[in-house]
Amino acid sequence: MSSRPGRIAARPMRLPLPPLPAEIARLVRFCGVGATNTAITLATFDLLVHAGCPAWAASAIAFAAGAVNGYHWNARWTFAGRAAGATATRLRYLAVQGAGTVVSAIGVLGAHDVLGLAHLAAELVILPLVTVLTYVLMRSVVFPGRTAEQLPTSA
Repeated sequence: MSSRPGRIAARPMRLPLPPLPAEIARLVRFCGVGATNTAITLATFDLLVHAGCPAWAASAIAFAAGAVNGYHWNARWTFAGRAAGATATRLRYLAVQGAGTVVSAIGVLGAHDVLGLAHLAAELVILPLVTVLTYVLMRSVVFPGRTAEQLPTSA
């Protein structure tokens, strides 16, 4: 308030924002983990290809390297508290990442050999498709927890 009589102090205008739904926050965390996974995957892929590793094998190994990082952060941060049991969750995670690894390797092989894309371009084309596949499986199979409708909307 102002010290002068008759004058009202200006207040900053604040728009009321609804609380961020838990599922959106979880998706944002997943994308953050995914960004680090992607960086690890691409760096590993590039190093292996330059070292003479076949692109399909480099893709599988690189995807697995990103998956190790992904399990650590997704289990502890993105989907914290949603795992039914540590061993069962790890086995489901390994199965989903194994499927992602196979799809990644086959996709890079096809994109390179059939479409004629350069190795890194093939990896860049396949990676988003594998990411979507693994998120859907991770959300529904590995860390199923409660559905978005059951999650609380306020803290």
